[in-house]
Amino acid sequence: MSDAVIIIPTYNEIENVERMVRTIMAFEKDFHILFVDDNSPDGTAEKIEELQLEFPSRIFLEKREGKLGLGTAYIHGFKSAIQKGYEFVFEMDCDFSHNPNDLIRLYNACVEGADLSIGSRYCKGGKVKNWPLKRVLMSYFASVYVRLILFISIKDTTAGFKCYRRKVLETINLDGNTFKGYAFQICMKYAAVKHGFKITEVPITFVDRLYGISKMSSGIFKEAFFGVWKMRKMKL
Repeated sequence: MSDAVIIIPTYNEIENVERMVRTIMAFEKDFHILFVDDNSPDGTAEKIEELQLEFPSRIFLEKREGKLGLGTAYIHGFKSAIQKGYEFVFEMDCDFSHNPNDLIRLYNACVEGADLSIGSRYCKGGKVKNWPLKRVLMSYFASVYVRLILFISIKDTTAGFKCYRRKVLETINLDGNTFKGYAFQICMKYAAVKHGFKITEVPITFVDRLYGISKMSSGIFKEAFFGVWKMRKMKL
């Protein structure tokens, strides 16, 4: 059995899912993938089931009844990963904004001592490609805002490309994190900081998706903007 599983939530990712699977399956490292699909109407889950026939011991699929949010998809995946005994648990998008070639760098950072490694756009060496300047500035200053409110030193507070050691997920109160979007990502990092885990940021180049539609919305942004104040009082 592999020691590492990549959790990838999906909703309408038919253009990306097979390419993502084949890219990861070609690596020398024996990564497993757990897809959590929220009843994609475009056939994403059916495509994953086809790929399972080809890679039956390395690809897993959890199908949910509807679009329940990114945060709940990850919580679902985390609990499954803990139950199955994986030592390293990844978060990753399916749209190739997170370069799968960086998986081994995040993995190595945890093997070498980090409890949580973060694929960071805003630490030294990190970059963003194909985003309009307005969105880059909004994202960057959102992280500055979070650092000021929560008193944490993480540069990329909303990053969604991460590797956890299992003990981090076993320690954090997963059910206490009820956020769905960027706020979920912020809250997980904040909880790791509060519990004293060692966190490392690994510079990555984030590239905007080429295929499919972004799930970003004003509601997700508002949840994060106001949610950071709630986090300070939450039992994490």
